[in-house]
Amino acid sequence: RTLYSPAALGVDNYTKARERIKVQFANVEEKFRSKMLDFANRDSNSMIFTEDLKHMIHLVEEDDEDLNLVRKMMLKFSSQNKELRFGSFIFGPVVMRMYYFVNRPKEAYEIFMNPEMDGFFDQLMSFHILMDLLFKNEMYNEVIEVFDVIQKKQVQGSKFPKNAVVLVLAACYKLNTPESFNYAKNLWSELTKFGHYPMRRAGTFAAALALNQNSPHVALEILGSLKQQSYVTIRNLKVAALADLNRPDDTFPILRGALQMDSAVERKHTFSEEIIARVKSSIEKLDKPDFLQEFDKLENQLRTLNHITLEPLDKQLCSEIAVGGNTAREPRDRLERRPQRLRPGLEDMF
Repeated sequence: RTLYSPAALGVDNYTKARERIKVQFANVEEKFRSKMLDFANRDSNSMIFTEDLKHMIHLVEEDDEDLNLVRKMMLKFSSQNKELRFGSFIFGPVVMRMYYFVNRPKEAYEIFMNPEMDGFFDQLMSFHILMDLLFKNEMYNEVIEVFDVIQKKQVQGSKFPKNAVVLVLAACYKLNTPESFNYAKNLWSELTKFGHYPMRRAGTFAAALALNQNSPHVALEILGSLKQQSYVTIRNLKVAALADLNRPDDTFPILRGALQMDSAVERKHTFSEEIIARVKSSIEKLDKPDFLQEFDKLENQLRTLNHITLEPLDKQLCSEIAVGGNTAREPRDRLERRPQRLRPGLEDMF
């Protein structure tokens, strides 16, 4: 499944533009397509102009012939003498929306990595759409490879674009291997070193991966560095980490807090069934009847007031991110900075 909504990626606007251009080309679409097949040939002296490529990107159908035509047009357009191209139209994000629309992640990845297209996709939004498309199709290693390219390019001066950081940590979480965990730890240390506040979702993916890799101490430190401590995913992960550290009694204030903070105007504070079971298992291993008695009392209250949900934590972590307006298209798309101060002991724990 996709991590970001189509609206956040601008795919909805691309779809509307397709409909509009389809109407404009109603009677001449096949003739135009045939002409572009001739023009796209490398042996042809005809040039591919901005409007040609723009139209074909919106006329493309989900078949290999059309996609190969667009690919050839892009390669020729990119190779043409740049001095002859005066247009200011930025193709990168639109091309990636096209690949997203027809769900062709392999083709999108291939054209992005093609040396002949260097600079063509140097926009933060192009990175964002491509990484989400790869994530949607479970191409998690390719998500990481694209992020490595982003870091080398530092487009618009940004080494850590916030949405790209979310997606690469989501890919690491889905891979759930020692290698992906090591990658995530190194990235998190680097973010901390350079004084960046990653988005909450980035932190929850990193913490969940740490839990899955039997490193609850790392998960707890990551969660402690996040600003919004009251979110459902953060509270669930924190409870799970404490349980795995054999400190189930330290989960009681968090569980109790859900009962105390709930109000008619507030969204109900919930815990996943699997997290509650995790705490109970931790208590039973300690063989402390007083802990178990206190927990049973809390659990009954949470169940009575519907604070326990059957929704898996993974589903909560991977819920769709719907960014409205211009938020997802912020031109500099930087992470919020903070003074360069390390969280004590964080790097040592890695």
